[in-house]
Amino acid sequence: MIALIFAILTSSFIFVLFKLFPKYSVNTFQAIVFNYVTACICGFSLFGDQWKMSFIEVGHWPYFAILCGFLFIGLFYLIGISSQKNGVAITSVAVKMSMALSMLLIIFLYRESVSFLKIVGIIAAFTGVFLMAFQKEVKSNAKSYVWMLVVLFLGCAILDFILNYVQKYELSQLPCSLFSAIGFGVSGVIGLIILMVQFIRYSVKIEFKNIIAGILLGIPNFFSIYLLLESYSSTSWNDSTVLAIMNVSVVMISALIGFSAFKESASKQKIAGLVISILAIVILYIASNS
Repeated sequence: MIALIFAILTSSFIFVLFKLFPKYSVNTFQAIVFNYVTACICGFSLFGDQWKMSFIEVGHWPYFAILCGFLFIGLFYLIGISSQKNGVAITSVAVKMSMALSMLLIIFLYRESVSFLKIVGIIAAFTGVFLMAFQKEVKSNAKSYVWMLVVLFLGCAILDFILNYVQKYELSQLPCSLFSAIGFGVSGVIGLIILMVQFIRYSVKIEFKNIIAGILLGIPNFFSIYLLLESYSSTSWNDSTVLAIMNVSVVMISALIGFSAFKESASKQKIAGLVISILAIVILYIASNS
């Protein structure tokens, strides 16, 4: 339970940092690259003494770590492009509602038992997240970039499911912390290669403030993934419940921070979504302990 609470808090803190980037003219892509490098270093600095060469011979986790590394940075980059082409609001909906698909995959592939109360909680979770994230935003050329929303919806759901699958079946020997660090390391290497190409071909300037922003982002980012993986095994709840409570709580806390710290408009729709999300968490908690 403690791991899940801190996973929610660190994920919410990432939202705050991204909100501050425009204020300080931080280059988001550069910050993301150095965030992955920092997350990798953070993981090995704290848990590197647990590493054994024999881990490489156990299971198929290296392939999943590489796949997650590509998904981490690929989806992050696509979120940025889609936000520009389709709009921030609809991109946010695609990303946040991807939990619907990942939860369905977990429930059906693992054959989890689903009570009536849990179904009510899941429906409430979807409804709350949708109301808080959705807003009308029209882009004149948005139709030609709808494929990005589809890719984000599927990609984010697949990433959530892969992380859950790896924790469940591939990490009998390797600690979650080191798997997270290696996945982030793959993302960092990919990002650094892209930055080098940009520097050589286009003389892109790498600014110190972007490195600092990446370091500040990388530490909570590492713990958000590591603690989520820990949450799957440390709680007595079904994996789909953990994922639902994690996602709904992050969206809810992000909305509250947006209202209070960034003076975002608290429309009736968003307030309704916030109330429904709180009810969803309560219902899912009761369903998991009944």
